[in-house]
Amino acid sequence: MKIIDSIEELNTIYGAGLSQASVDKVTKRLTPLYREMIEISPFAALATVGPEGLDCSPRGDLGGVVRVVDDETLHLPDWRGNNRVDSLSNIVRDPRLALMFLIPGSNTTMRINGRGVVSDDEALLSSFEMDGKHPRTVIVISIDEVYFQCARAVMRAELWNAEHFADLAALPTPGQMLKAAVGDFDQETYDREWPGRAAKTMW
Repeated sequence: MKIIDSIEELNTIYGAGLSQASVDKVTKRLTPLYREMIEISPFAALATVGPEGLDCSPRGDLGGVVRVVDDETLHLPDWRGNNRVDSLSNIVRDPRLALMFLIPGSNTTMRINGRGVVSDDEALLSSFEMDGKHPRTVIVISIDEVYFQCARAVMRAELWNAEHFADLAALPTPGQMLKAAVGDFDQETYDREWPGRAAKTMW
């Protein structure tokens, strides 16, 4: 198999296809319309890097996954999860991060590259209170660049076309996947109790 191992070779293949719009759309801070798109997005994939390697974590929140503080700063609350803290551990040691925002029904995605710090400031945590609870930490993100992504990938996937949604009954359950990974695992109990446990620990 032939391997491309130089930037020059990549540029030979792709360089001529770079449009001016692909360059012009990148800004160092939120424009009013970029802000509008990000504020409405309920879901983002958070990518971080650390000594052990890369991590990509799903983040979601109805009504907006991040809080826009100003044109250069975002707040991303860390709500209940699996307590692996992979993303947070990475950010503490290496502030570089990236976000890709999805808006259900829209083929346009938004991307941010920047740097983050993890805060447990009491006032900040309290400002995100939900159902009497608050996140244990908040990621404070400084934007280095922001831009919208070409819609072709979402269009090719027909991501929002319900006719192509997976048959959930045909997919393996979390309990089944755990049993396949661990071996001696009570998948039936896990799958039976998980929906109720998740509903009680959403925040």
